[in-house]
Amino acid sequence: MDQDKLISPKRHRRVTAQDVAEAAGVSRSAVSRAFTEGAYLDEEKRERVRDAALKLGYRPNALAAGLQGGRSHLVAIFVGDMRNAYDTEVVTRLVGALNAIQKWPILIDGGGLSSVKEAMGEVLRYPLDALILRSGSMDPAIARECTKLHIPVISSGRVLNHPQIDNVCCRNAQGSQAAAQLLLDRGRQNFGYIAGPLGYSSSSARQDGMMRALAAAGLAPVAIEAGDFTVESGFAAAERLFERARLDALLCANDAMAIGALGAARARGIDVPADLSIVGFDDISMARWPGINLTTVCNPIDIYADKVVELLSARLADPEKPSDVAYIDTHLVLRGTH
Repeated sequence: MDQDKLISPKRHRRVTAQDVAEAAGVSRSAVSRAFTEGAYLDEEKRERVRDAALKLGYRPNALAAGLQGGRSHLVAIFVGDMRNAYDTEVVTRLVGALNAIQKWPILIDGGGLSSVKEAMGEVLRYPLDALILRSGSMDPAIARECTKLHIPVISSGRVLNHPQIDNVCCRNAQGSQAAAQLLLDRGRQNFGYIAGPLGYSSSSARQDGMMRALAAAGLAPVAIEAGDFTVESGFAAAERLFERARLDALLCANDAMAIGALGAARARGIDVPADLSIVGFDDISMARWPGINLTTVCNPIDIYADKVVELLSARLADPEKPSDVAYIDTHLVLRGTH
């Protein structure tokens, strides 16, 4: 084929507000007012501007509006570790709740914590309406840096004491204490525990709750192992526990690891729940599957998402209001593994 006959597609430039102003015969500022809610503009001019915009294919630049002091409606979310099924379900629900109030999320993977500072430097180039921290292991300095830039912050999973940071936190210790008490009431005595990664505040709080219940009964865990909140790590941690001790109760810091532990028990021929009780935490969708049917502590996702939106809306309405902490109550979900 003759290379001279190849036609490259033209790259059309974005239509600007100045283009619309010239087509409508108005000033550049009139175009801005035509698309700004509550701004005064003669109705006849407003119609001319909107007609010209429609014909030219113009849409106001939300980022430019944010840079000029308006709302960009962008909300950055450090999502935690998306390998964790609970984080995936939470983020899905949270995105929907934010969209419902006309906020558009920018999702940043918080699993690779070594790259968080670099990601933060990039995302702060945008005029954010707010930042939501989903990871309980996140460096609190990141949140404080945002407050210096007057970006509202909502911390999830760890309470950060700062006058401009609002918090949403599950009652982790109480939930785990209730789970341990459930198994104590069943007569279990030889407890194992699978913790999450070191540094995650939710995991340590859940372990504290179990220890509290056992101490009140004059007991202590027989053995403790750690995973990374994934099914695979739960399987491996349970294998190590079964090599170390004979257990009749196993609490896990989340459902994914509990499901892995359930698989390890079945692979060894351990009868669950006759010989071993297993309880998770979170109540992810997979926990309800018939082949799993996991007894767990419900960490309600819908309530969490609603609380985040409630705190965000209140903060945007009154940036100087005192900081708030919304605690989320848990409850036991009794299925077939306890």
